[in-house]
Amino acid sequence: MAVTIHTCRGNFKSAWVAEGGYDPVVEAMFSTDVDGWFMEFDSERAGGFEPLRALPKGKTVVLGLVTTKLGELEDKDTLKRRIDEAAKIVPLEQLALSPQCGFSSTHHGNALSMDDQWRKLERVVDVAHEVWG
Repeated sequence: MAVTIHTCRGNFKSAWVAEGGYDPVVEAMFSTDVDGWFMEFDSERAGGFEPLRALPKGKTVVLGLVTTKLGELEDKDTLKRRIDEAAKIVPLEQLALSPQCGFSSTHHGNALSMDDQWRKLERVVDVAHEVWG
């Protein structure tokens, strides 16, 4: 079993409640004794990958690059470029890919359809296979 933490910035009806980079909290986050962190990087509001420099060896960051707030499907090449950017800071072996959050934090849902959700999950799996094999 892997124990991880997700740093949620809000996901109620496709809205968010927090913005800004991880710089102010990354030391506290990465000092927790877990196997990895699910971190949201789906938009500019999340800041850059620079705080990943503090990632402890042997730990994993799951890059939440695919938004669950909107139905528009992310481009494969764009996702791969973003993963490459993060891999300049953290070894690729310590990275993974996922949606930035769940598709619905409450019964109200988000502004995307069930089909959009499945397309996004399929995109995550396809890109992960292409990047990590």
